[in-house]
Amino acid sequence: MNKYKTSPVLEIKRQPFFYGYTIILASFFIQAIVWGISNSFGVFFTPLISEFNWSRATISGAASLCFLVHGLSSMLLGNLNDRFGPKLIMSACGIFLGTGFLLMAKVNSAWQLYLFYGLVVGIGLGGIDVIPMSTVTRWFKKKRGMMGGIIKVGTGVGMVIMPFFITWVLKGYGWRTSFTMLAVIIMVSVIFLAQFLVRDPIQKEQFIDNENPHTSGKSYKTEEGLTFQQAIRTRQLWTICAIYFIILICVYTILIHIVQHAIDLGIPAAVAAGVLATIGGVSISGRLLMGGAGDKIGEKPALLICLLFLLTALSWIQIAKTLWMFYLFAIIYGFAHGGFFSLVSPLIAKQFGTKTHGLLYGIVIFSSTIGGAIGPFMAGYIFDVTHNYKIVFLILAILCIIALTLTATLKSVLQDKVVSDDLTLNFEKQE
Repeated sequence: MNKYKTSPVLEIKRQPFFYGYTIILASFFIQAIVWGISNSFGVFFTPLISEFNWSRATISGAASLCFLVHGLSSMLLGNLNDRFGPKLIMSACGIFLGTGFLLMAKVNSAWQLYLFYGLVVGIGLGGIDVIPMSTVTRWFKKKRGMMGGIIKVGTGVGMVIMPFFITWVLKGYGWRTSFTMLAVIIMVSVIFLAQFLVRDPIQKEQFIDNENPHTSGKSYKTEEGLTFQQAIRTRQLWTICAIYFIILICVYTILIHIVQHAIDLGIPAAVAAGVLATIGGVSISGRLLMGGAGDKIGEKPALLICLLFLLTALSWIQIAKTLWMFYLFAIIYGFAHGGFFSLVSPLIAKQFGTKTHGLLYGIVIFSSTIGGAIGPFMAGYIFDVTHNYKIVFLILAILCIIALTLTATLKSVLQDKVVSDDLTLNFEKQE
């Protein structure tokens, strides 16, 4: 049973400091540290291949399993976050992540790689998006997209810093020590920052957006929207799942393989890591601009813009051969990359409300991470067979066109109703 109960009326006043901004700050640093490290896993390809003579498909398979487990655990952790709040659940994620990276320092066989990184790290990753992003939807409404975008800027900052940091540690201390250092960084920081997360404004005796609804004569409700049973029967939920399934195939294939693709074309490893860092840096602008654009023009038009940027980047990478061409790809793709992750949470909140946002967001994450699991492994297998990435990038471009079509057909479920009773009534009329 949900331990958090909402009250129709709260006799409290507007607070001078809105705790929602503390939620944003803590979530920002969680994203920067965890996703910055996780998205840099491709940097470990070369040392692992040198040490164990594993194929790229083998290592990519562990990354794919990690993404798949991440998606599965997102549903469970999103549901637990709806019920029990983010502090305890995020702390548990920190323990899983730290343990997984610590065990990676002891890897000696492929099955250990799949168990330690694919399973243990994957479980921990399951809460890193769904918990902060679901929490922020309960604290903000008017600037929900912008606030989510600020949180996701943390991922971009991490992607700028971590590839260079990890490459530096690898050169100086080796890959085993690198995993140990990353384990300590993740576990300590995530558990510490989790203590600042609070499920919703009621827990701090505040209102959404720090506004007092009593002045308008309306009752105060922290939850609104469709129930899980209602949302699960809509075409829109499964359309969003399909769109992000395709997006994550593209995203994680690029993140895992772009550095190796550049190295294959003769670009030095340290310089190739800069391409990944550029993606992270440019994604910061995508997260902020497209998150804000979602508030202004709507999440659907903003998502269409991002997909057009992605299609342009995937067309360009098929002819890219020199360093400047890779950096141009990183700029175009990085903008789309940032926008995708800023828009998904507010898109779900706009379509279905916040009543079961964590669970619905978890379902979309799970669907998308099936794509994230398929993409890197597919690319690694195709490379092992063809010895290049040409077919891979062509497949990604075709999938992007399909995602564009699906997004164009997406229609609103709730017609932007905001009161829970009106939302439910509107849904029943549509049925």
